[in-house]
Amino acid sequence: MKCPVCGAPDSRVLDSRPVEENNSIRRRRECTVCGKRFTTYEVVDTVPLTVIKKDGSREIFDRHKLETGLLKACEKRPVNASAIATAVEGELASRITGEITTREIGEVVMEHLRAVDAVAYVRFASVYREFKDVTTFLDELASVIAEKKSEKKKGGTP
Repeated sequence: MKCPVCGAPDSRVLDSRPVEENNSIRRRRECTVCGKRFTTYEVVDTVPLTVIKKDGSREIFDRHKLETGLLKACEKRPVNASAIATAVEGELASRITGEITTREIGEVVMEHLRAVDAVAYVRFASVYREFKDVTTFLDELASVIAEKKSEKKKGGTP
């Protein structure tokens, strides 16, 4: 690693430790020429995930957009939107192809939200599925209520 102070091409690693849930490595280094210490981070170089939008256009996956939608759905709810965004992003990144549709992203988000918080799920679904009227909204609510009743009968968590 090139020294940022003197530009010498060699340095030695003094300490290495994992950071960001073992997704990267922090290395403390020392220049072999000037002795100056500096820190580097090593991360896996991944192929960016491409999102195919409804109109057929493509853009690079933007975690900020995902988090914005989740924050709106989870507003005033006991749900960690950032943790769900991380889980969704991890699930999407683990797919074999480098492309994913907005529909697939929405379905994965709704799957995670439905498992965590029914209110946040219905909020997200109402925007994602573009409910056209109250009946469609009530139908979705009925399915959530039926699922919760079924879980209670089986002894699951409400």
